[in-house]
Amino acid sequence: QVQLVESGGGLVQPGGSLRLSCATSGSIFRIYTWAWYRQAPGKQRELVASITSGGSTNYADSVKGRFTISRDNAKNMGYLQMNSLKPEDTAVYYCNADLKHTIIAERNNYWGQGTQVTVSS
Repeated sequence: QVQLVESGGGLVQPGGSLRLSCATSGSIFRIYTWAWYRQAPGKQRELVASITSGGSTNYADSVKGRFTISRDNAKNMGYLQMNSLKPEDTAVYYCNADLKHTIIAERNNYWGQGTQVTVSS
């Protein structure tokens, strides 16, 4: 069974930076798309950024120019570099991977358990 585990969250002052990582465990044939979502209290979960296997990226307008998504295909890991953080970035951040765990398996979506990011002075 594939599992995703986020790390790197925490408390940071406005203007600061954090780097989130998402590690995988279990058998993985190929990860097609990595994505990061976030959910603030009382709000719906929203897409923050995504990156395809070809390296194409997509960002929410609210984070463009501040956040950078990346991936390490050799390690089956995903990353989210967050700079110039604002209080409105405060949320639980979730990683998501669209993958096949064997060559004949269907593609499925997997989620991490989430990591809290709090931006406050």
